[in-house]
Amino acid sequence: MLPLGGCLLSGDKPDPALDIPQAYDGGPKNPALAEAAVPALDWWRGFRSKELTEVIEEARQANLDIAAAVARIVQADATARVTGAALLPTVDLNGSAEHSRSSQSLGGGSGGGGSEHDLLSTSLTASYEIDFWGKNRAALRADEQTAVAKRYDREVVGLATVVATANAYFQVLAAQDRLRVARENIASASRVLNLIQQRVNAGTASALDTAQQESLVNTQRAAVPPLEQTLKQNRNALAVLIARPPERVRIRGGSLRSITTPRVTPGLPSELLAQRPDIREAEANLAAADANVENARAQFLPSIKLTGEGGYQSAILRTLLRPESAFYTAAAGLTQPIFDGARLQGNLDLQKGKQDELLQIYRKAVISAFSDVENALDAIRQTTLRQRLQGDVVTSSRRAFDISEQRLNQGTIDLVTVLQTQQTLYQAEDALVQARLAHVLAVVSLYQALGGGWLPKPLETTDAR
Repeated sequence: MLPLGGCLLSGDKPDPALDIPQAYDGGPKNPALAEAAVPALDWWRGFRSKELTEVIEEARQANLDIAAAVARIVQADATARVTGAALLPTVDLNGSAEHSRSSQSLGGGSGGGGSEHDLLSTSLTASYEIDFWGKNRAALRADEQTAVAKRYDREVVGLATVVATANAYFQVLAAQDRLRVARENIASASRVLNLIQQRVNAGTASALDTAQQESLVNTQRAAVPPLEQTLKQNRNALAVLIARPPERVRIRGGSLRSITTPRVTPGLPSELLAQRPDIREAEANLAAADANVENARAQFLPSIKLTGEGGYQSAILRTLLRPESAFYTAAAGLTQPIFDGARLQGNLDLQKGKQDELLQIYRKAVISAFSDVENALDAIRQTTLRQRLQGDVVTSSRRAFDISEQRLNQGTIDLVTVLQTQQTLYQAEDALVQARLAHVLAVVSLYQALGGGWLPKPLETTDAR
């Protein structure tokens, strides 16, 4: 039987066959600098916004998704304890008192009466299944790895919450900036409208010129309500993230121009295997699947169970605990599955299928992590360039508008040119705000891609928060 057991229980764990790159495109080429580039636990402080830090810290403490993830850890720990109980013997204390009387009709003779009997019993019953093939140990290991995966899941949820909070806060700042730009543009367009109206009164402009400028003013005013709606929606999103009703949340905001953009370096690609909690979660789930396959193999082998019972029995209470009332039984049983309608084979195939599925999920998590970092690095490079170029557009557009406004005062410019310079400036200023927003969101995405905000260490502790 031992050679058969060794054959059934032997099975190589699947090889992820991962191709780990040596460095990122655009990342640090010096290995010493790369190894020192692990994100700080509180990376959001690098943006130098006190309100942002306060909102994120509150979200980390009060977010309901994080609370649900903590509850899942408690459930997984309890499940592991239930499964681990199979490795220990079960002991029960039994006690009974019985009084019986036989039927008089079965006496068999004249005048025979029914007899009465008492039976008092107390005993201890113990049973234990010898885990000779490691079936129960494998089941426990699977649940323990699932509990580890739930801890990494809590870190995934926590990181996603921090990123969502930062993104929503930056969206608030961008909406406030765009509203300021829109209102300044309304003021500028209204000022030009007054100048045109003066020219109309002087007979040097037509009603068509006035109508065109009024159309531009009204267009700018129509852009305000959607921006206010965006501002309101993102403030409400922050309220949900910190688990408070919107009426109780006050977000002052400010401007993206006051935000400091921290410098983020990606480190070495191999560090992602330890830094990213989603990769660690997928790894733990795969380890649990390996243990489940081992458990399914062991179910083909005999199970050996020991049982025993000892105690006292007596018909009279005063003699119950005397030595002559003692009794005991001991038994050993062996069960070997012979035919079960292919249930065990089906369970083994099921667990091997789940193992293969989780292997592919693990591989995808690693490859996706590399892709996330590359995309974030490229986004930072491109948004930095976009922001600089868009700043140049705003500078030249502002200069063109100022010149056209001066010439409008002097009456030496056609109104079509004034209209064009206004529209160009308004669009350029709004695009610059959106470029600033895209840049800070790219920085946040790189922190998320690198798994920033948690300490990559073993998570055996039950203190999930």
